Amino acid sequence: MNIIGIVILVLCFFITLALGAQNQEIVKINYLVAQGEFKLSLLLGVIFGTGFTLGWLICSIPYLKVCMSAAILKKQVNKQRKELDKLRTDPVKE
Repeated sequence: MNIIGIVILVLCFFITLALGAQNQEIVKINYLVAQGEFKLSLLLGVIFGTGFTLGWLICSIPYLKVCMSAAILKKQVNKQRKELDKLRTDPVKE
């Protein structure tokens, strides 16, 4: 399933790139302190790439937290399993 999503994303990127290459108009951007003129295709590509990267980073933070907590819990389970196995094999002291 993951590979299909990546293939679809790459196809969308190439379609966007092909369509963006047809837009060679110059647009004027007014910043707070400056002003610039850029090609529309370049501007759209940069904004798309920045938005995609920022969205990916924001969405991956909770995933990384879950992965790290799962790893910590697995270590605790293994430690407790070893301790339980040791208690089962050791003779009972009275």
